Amino acid sequence: MPKTLFVTLAVLAVAVGTAATWASAGARQPAAVTPMHSTAGMKGMKMQATSPALATALSKARLSTAKYAFNLNAAKAAGYSIITKMIPDMGYHFLNGKITGFDPAKPPILVYEKTGTSYQLAALEWVFPTKPKTAPLPGARYGAFPAACHYADGTFVAAASQDACATTAPDSGAKFTFWHPNLVTLHVWLWYPNPSGLYASMNPLVHPFNAG
Repeated sequence: MPKTLFVTLAVLAVAVGTAATWASAGARQPAAVTPMHSTAGMKGMKMQATSPALATALSKARLSTAKYAFNLNAAKAAGYSIITKMIPDMGYHFLNGKITGFDPAKPPILVYEKTGTSYQLAALEWVFPTKPKTAPLPGARYGAFPAACHYADGTFVAAASQDACATTAPDSGAKFTFWHPNLVTLHVWLWYPNPSGLYASMNPLVHPFNAG
């Protein structure tokens, strides 16, 4: 396993900076304004409060990743390389092994959707060995990814230890690149709407991209 990628995953997991506390507040409406839940075409919707800390973090993340939104080649030039092929209702994952620590403006993993030969950025991702004691982003929710062997073409195979990793991918013959233990994941659907939530692991709206 390349030392750089192993160290990157380890540092990503433990170097989470303390985030500002998310103060949840109910949205207020002027008395003269008709509540959204009774507005035609928007029945059942509710106003949701967004913390200034989260808004600031997301704005930094969006500005810093805008150059990759519809330009996978730019992401590759910046050091991102494929680590998974299409995971249904999620996407293709690309890792930058040089990025360490937690910084909203520097996501280590970019999640793309593919149509034909075109890619579009959908989500950003961070990984940790265990659930962070302090949420790196306000209101963060987490997913999981099992221990696995990864290969140069994006193939990955679940494996409890690196000793179980073949030197080449079972079907494609692609070269082994790295192994990682069980991970806690944090997705942020910044570039594609997700009705399941900003931090959900899966997104039903990217289902049409599953075929690639």
